[in-house]
Amino acid sequence: MELNGHRGRITIHPLFFATGILSALTGGFLMFCAAVFAALEHECAHACVARRYGYRLDRVVLMPYGAAVSGDLAGIGRREELAVLLAGPLSNLATGLFFVALWWMFPETYPYTELAASVSFSLFFVNLLPARPLDGGRLLSMLLRPLGKKKARIAEGLFCLLVAGMVLGFFVWSCFSEPQWTALFFAGMLVFGTFGGGTYERIAFDPKRFLHGVEERRVAVDAALPVGNALRFVREDKYLTLLLFENGTFLAEVNEEDLLAAFSEGRYGEPLAALA
Repeated sequence: MELNGHRGRITIHPLFFATGILSALTGGFLMFCAAVFAALEHECAHACVARRYGYRLDRVVLMPYGAAVSGDLAGIGRREELAVLLAGPLSNLATGLFFVALWWMFPETYPYTELAASVSFSLFFVNLLPARPLDGGRLLSMLLRPLGKKKARIAEGLFCLLVAGMVLGFFVWSCFSEPQWTALFFAGMLVFGTFGGGTYERIAFDPKRFLHGVEERRVAVDAALPVGNALRFVREDKYLTLLLFENGTFLAEVNEEDLLAAFSEGRYGEPLAALA
């Protein structure tokens, strides 16, 4: 599967199938499907913003009623990391607000979109909980970094287990009336997240691609285009050459090595003309 110009791998956790089957048997299959699509939207939003700063989505794992992303964010600036973390929840919030606006303009659509809106809003709020692999857990990790890696990791684990325990307690309480199986699987996902982590992989020039030959991709762009916006033209299976034009006149060429080197130096806002 190709995500935002890079090949992203989507794998499926074994419990994903169990949850789908259980949902079908208990009449909650539509809820399950809505949650999966909302989760994929969430992760793709992370990938789009991460790519803007020189990172790529490495692997998405479909979990029961959700998804987790893996890779490495090492070296990213705090402001850029915050933007990546918030991209997922904000995409769900925007989707939920879209449906609310739709209801205001066309009230008759409410019965058909209420479930999708509820799931979107739920993902927005749930992902702000301070527990991995949720975005709130990654945000907590950012805040705890001054404590040191070891202490921060211990504190993160305690927060995660606390939240998972509360969710599990809610499931036990619901068993006295109507069992909320979603809460049980969600608690399991949080515990699983304690021993894993969602990250991105730094985009870098890989000379090994030339061992078997690679096709060149030539793209004509305005020389005033910021370096940060040019990353969307990079492809893993092609070698990029940017043809810079200024006022309709050819100016220079910028190759992939120079572009990615500029990213590694944090020169996101500079015009491409500065690399010529």
